[in-house]
Amino acid sequence: MDSALIPEGVKRCPFPQFLTGLAVVGAVLAWGVFAMLLCWLKGLNQTNMNDSYGFALWIWADLAVIALGGGAFFSGFLKYIVGKDELKNIINFAVLIGFICYSSALLILAIDIGQPLRGWHIFWHANVHSMLTEVAFCLSCYFGVLTIEYIPLILENRQIDKIPFFHNLSHNMHEVMAVFAATGAFLSCFHQGSLGGVAGVLFGRPFAYREGLLVWPWTFFLFTWSAAAYGPCFTIFLTKLLEKITGKKLVKDNVIDLLAKISGWMICTYIIAKIIDTWYWASVTVHTRGQTLMDFYDDNLLYGLWILVAEIVVGGIFPALILLTKKGRSSESLLWTAVILACLGVCINRWVMVLQVMAVPVLPFEDWALYYPSWQEVATTILPVAYGVILVMISYRYLPIFPQERELNPVES
Repeated sequence: MDSALIPEGVKRCPFPQFLTGLAVVGAVLAWGVFAMLLCWLKGLNQTNMNDSYGFALWIWADLAVIALGGGAFFSGFLKYIVGKDELKNIINFAVLIGFICYSSALLILAIDIGQPLRGWHIFWHANVHSMLTEVAFCLSCYFGVLTIEYIPLILENRQIDKIPFFHNLSHNMHEVMAVFAATGAFLSCFHQGSLGGVAGVLFGRPFAYREGLLVWPWTFFLFTWSAAAYGPCFTIFLTKLLEKITGKKLVKDNVIDLLAKISGWMICTYIIAKIIDTWYWASVTVHTRGQTLMDFYDDNLLYGLWILVAEIVVGGIFPALILLTKKGRSSESLLWTAVILACLGVCINRWVMVLQVMAVPVLPFEDWALYYPSWQEVATTILPVAYGVILVMISYRYLPIFPQERELNPVES
């Protein structure tokens, strides 16, 4: 029965081996679910959040997965709007990654609010003056778009596709997918930007505060830009990782090369804008308020000046230089280095914009407020990772995620 569900013309691991893998990852998932239930049943006293840290590990994870999932909206934009037809061979996997990242983000938020049964208040009693309201609406709507984009992949399952209704529904949904891709790009631009805007308008937190254009601080644009730049790197990273795990070639090199090249240019332009933003903030915005750059970096290991270098140089300039060169993109080791550093770079950016913002003292008599997450926070942060692994395992086994797999890996008779 299992073999009848596997896409035609490809091989998968034996079913017992597949179940064993699911069981191992499922144990991690169960640990996270247990911690989640503790947070829901006993409240946020299960965390180490305090008066200094109303936003903590969960919000960093939320912003990080949303940025890494940006490969979905940007790949869709490139494929359906710009017309980069080569990306049709990786767009399915990009949609799957985006679906996992955005559903994980919503799950994290459901845990973070502490009383999930009141989550509907976000929509029914919306604070129309809050950027977070716009984030909640766009995030939910874009998850709906990703669900619509993921449904045709499910309908293309070998057995489901035999049913005429589902076959025709899948075909018709593919015909109008450009509309959803454009809608997704629009929604993503605004909620990515508003997440950055929340930090940028915190005038009581000088480390995050930015000047900007009209009502939008520079961080509004930088968050959207960075998600479009770094998201494709996460897509490439997971594609290459899946190839290593399965021992198969899943996507042709020209597809990876094109996506990596576009990402390289996006990272390059973003990092230039980020350097300008940092320089202007340090020399003008902060200076006019009687502070200096080093007031925001401590001698302790966690928030030293190294973190700025790691974000901009190691996680920005290095991967951009590698991805902009044909030699860098064609080298397996250099490509791995570039996409890993890029993913770390955008995660560091979200880390400092959530946690370092809270750690920096804002009054003369205050000291650095360090924060260490509880095991419940760690477990519930790992929970979406385990969920994502399971969904990738099931989707790869039963759905035609990679159109070129059969061509690149002919089954021996």
